Order: sequence, then structure tokens, then C-alpha cells
Amino acid sequence: MNHTMNKPIVTVVPAYIQRGGERHADATFKKRVAAYARVSTDSEEQLESYKAQVEHYTGHIRSNPDWDFVDVYTDEAISATNTKNREGFNTMVADALAGKIDLILTKSVSRFARNTVDSLTTVRKLKEKGVEVYFEKENIYTLDSKGELLITIMSSLAQEESRSISENVTWGQRKRMADGKVSLPYKHFLGYEKGENNLPKIVEAEAVIVRRIYADFLDGATYRGIAEYLTKQGVPTPTGRSVWSASTVRSILGNEKYAGNAVLQKKFTVDFLTKKQKVNEGEVPQYYVENSHPAVVSPETFESVRAEIRRRRTFGKKLSGSGLFFGKIVCGECGNFYGSKVWHSTDKYRRVIWQCNSKYREKTHCKTPHLTETAVKTAFVNAFNHLVREKERCVNRYFAEAEALEDTVAFDERTARLRTECAEAAALTEDCIAANARTPQAQEDYRRRYDALAERYDSAKSKLDALELEKQERAARKEKLRRFADTLKAVPSLLTEFNERLFKETVESVIVHSTEDVRFVFRSGTEIGVGIKDGN
Repeated sequence: MNHTMNKPIVTVVPAYIQRGGERHADATFKKRVAAYARVSTDSEEQLESYKAQVEHYTGHIRSNPDWDFVDVYTDEAISATNTKNREGFNTMVADALAGKIDLILTKSVSRFARNTVDSLTTVRKLKEKGVEVYFEKENIYTLDSKGELLITIMSSLAQEESRSISENVTWGQRKRMADGKVSLPYKHFLGYEKGENNLPKIVEAEAVIVRRIYADFLDGATYRGIAEYLTKQGVPTPTGRSVWSASTVRSILGNEKYAGNAVLQKKFTVDFLTKKQKVNEGEVPQYYVENSHPAVVSPETFESVRAEIRRRRTFGKKLSGSGLFFGKIVCGECGNFYGSKVWHSTDKYRRVIWQCNSKYREKTHCKTPHLTETAVKTAFVNAFNHLVREKERCVNRYFAEAEALEDTVAFDERTARLRTECAEAAALTEDCIAANARTPQAQEDYRRRYDALAERYDSAKSKLDALELEKQERAARKEKLRRFADTLKAVPSLLTEFNERLFKETVESVIVHSTEDVRFVFRSGTEIGVGIKDGN
């Protein structure tokens, strides 16, 4: 049986989405059209371009009788390397996905996004909803069959342009760092403002606060204590807030810029697209610039604070609390701090006593006595008067010792030699790695050479770090001696009663061995032992 094939009948179904054309065959349908405009800097020239883009698209859309004007979405002075922080862009995309827009006009691929992933992801999301994007400069319609390929190519080019710009900016920043040029975040920095030649200039009204913070810390105040005091006094924080935090005080005390020096490139940008930063742990160079700008506090004061911070870290959480004697009185038997206790808290015999915090924690109790605040104050007066009686001799000795500590020539020479050694070892290590990459070598020999060079570098760096620390300790010691000598020199006569300011400024610690042997260790390093008749 023969079967004859009928000729196929083909009916053409016209496309209802056409490049730049009408969405429906229905001529009465009006396409809902929006535009997107953005400039990435706030310069006057760019802002004029921004205004021109808005006016251009508004007029262009309204002049087309087949289009309904939706809006011109805008972002001003925002980088386009990703779309996370572009409010106008994100609002536009949300509206388009919600069915409020059919066509989006924009100047170019680079104005839309410089990140290939963001650009394509957004375009595809819009495409799924039938929303078209027209890039004017490249003459690309995203619903065109060639659109996605062209967008991929153009976005990649734009992304490379963004990378180039980012690298140029980074290079410029590092060049300024290498030249020793310092810039501060003045809106978040207490004590400085931008001065002539863009260099930091001291704001004396704020510098007084910074110096007070340093002085109070050296006198024994804690981060939290200083923060609470500044808050009560109504002093605004660096960012203008009314409440200070311990972390803000800690940041001020640890910032070398207050001593007129600057460590540059403490952080660096890992990815130019995400702008993610990380702490520089040796991945890129750092620059230490001495005398880069006027100092609010002396380098010696800054080093004294660093030394005090290190000293307090050795105590850990044990050194936390408040009160005149807190963190000062130490048990001579177990080494723990004394803490305050209230006896007879509800009757007329109420009094505060200080005793070893570990006295009853262990099976073997510390035999050191408890002390009343009155006993400690009386003992301080007796101990300090020992110094007052020998004031002239003590002051001369402290100043002479401080002057001797100023001679750092030997330190500087050793430091220079060790830095040269580190640089040579690092260069030889790089050469060793490069040679192994260029020419096949016995890996055991390569590893042996590499390990020897790495050990040479680590050894020199360890010695350099120890030397730098020793130099800092000398500077801190010198500052302590001078401050102590100045304080002692200003005391006119023997003390007749307890002086809280003098106690804070002069006493490092009070070590209790027994009622007959309570040792006051002064900031000058001098120890004076006195007796207390009883702990009551």
C-alpha cells in the first residue's frame, strides 16, 4: 500500500519581543521605559555629566509616543565594581522584576556594571522576565540573539579597565607612602585637622584631651575608667558621639601617629572587585615614617604607654576593676593582687579592707595580712617622705640616669646591621626560589638552601625584634624617670597627709610581705619598705 506524504504546512508566528521594537503586535501597546544614570566621582565635571544624563533620558523617553516614561534611576558618586551598594540600581532591578518596566536605557556597559559577573547575572534575571536593556554606546539590545555574547565581551573589557584603575590608585597610594606622605581620616581622628600642604595640623583643644588620656593611663587608669570619665565630662568622641568606649581609648593609646610617626599600609585591599581588606601580615610592604607630622605626645610618652600596655597584658583579666588601690597592692607570698572587701556593711563599724584575692582559694592560705585603706595611705606618706628627705640627691640621680638612657648610638648601629642582614637574606631567598622556577634542580638541594636562608632571615629578624623592644623599654624607662623626677622636684615639703594625685603618679606597686615589711615600688624603680603597726 502506497502512502503519499502531504507537504508540510508552515505557519509563521511573529516574534512579539523584537530588538528595540514593540512588545506586542498590538500597536496600541505602550512600552514602559526607564533609564539608569550613574557617575562614580563627586567632581563638578562628573556631576554635570550626571545631570546631563538624567535630562537626556527623561526627554528622550517622553518624546517617543510608543513609550510610557517610568523613571530615571540614579546613583551619584558610587563605584560600580559591584552592585551591592547602589541603591538606585537595585531599586530599578526590583521594579523591573516586579513587572513595572519593559525596557531599560543606559549609556554603556561600563555605566551599568564593571563586574562581568554582576552584569551578566542582572541581565539574565531581567531577560527571564522579558525585560530588555539597551546599551546606547555599544548599540546592544540584551534580547537580541547576539546580545549576551557582546555583553560578556564588553563587560570583561570594562572589568579589566576597573582593575587597571584600581591598580593605578593602589600604586599612587603606595608611592605616597614610600615618599613618607601621611594622610589621616580627620573626621574620625582626635587632635588633628588637615593643614598646609595637606599635612596633619594639631588642633590644640582636642590635643589636650589626647594628652590627658595618655597621662591618666600612665597614672594607672584603665581603658574603661578613662572612657567613663570622658563620658561624664561631656567630651565628644573622635566621631562626635557622647559615649566613649574602652576600645576607642585603647585605639588612641596604641596609635603611633600621636607621637608624630606613621606606620603606613597596615591593611591592604585583597580584591579590587569586593574591596575586601585584610590586616597586612607581610604580604605587601609597610612603611614606617618617623617625624612625618607634628606630635601631640612625645615619643617617650608613647613608648611609656606601650610598655605599660605590655605590662598590664601579663596580668590578663586579673587587672580589671576600679578604685584607687586596684591593681596596685600585690601579695608578696603568692603574687596575686589584693582586692577590696567590705566589713560590717550594714552597721556603724563599716569599713573597707584589702586582702589577697587568693587568700582562701587554696588549701594553704596566704599568711600576708589584710590592710585597711587608712593603713595603706599612712604607709605611703611614710615611704614617700623618705624620698622627700633626700629629694635633691634623688632628683639629680634620676635625671642623670635618664640622660644616660638617651644614648642610643650602639642600638642604632646594631639595628642597621640587622636590617641589612634581613634584607640580604630575603633577597637571596627570592633568588633561590626564582632559580628553582627557571631551571630544574634537585629538590633536596633546593630545599636545603631554602631552609638555610629562611633560618638566616628568621634569626636576624628575631634579634632585630628583641633589639627594637629593648630600645622601646629604654625610652619608656627614660620617660618614667623624668616624669618621676619632675613630680618629686615639685613637692615643696614633707607630706603631712595622704595625697591621691601623688600616689597615682608615683607608685608602681605595693608589695605586702608582712605588717613589718610593706614595700612601695615607685615608678623610678626605687623600693622603700615601711612597717604597718597592724592591718586594722
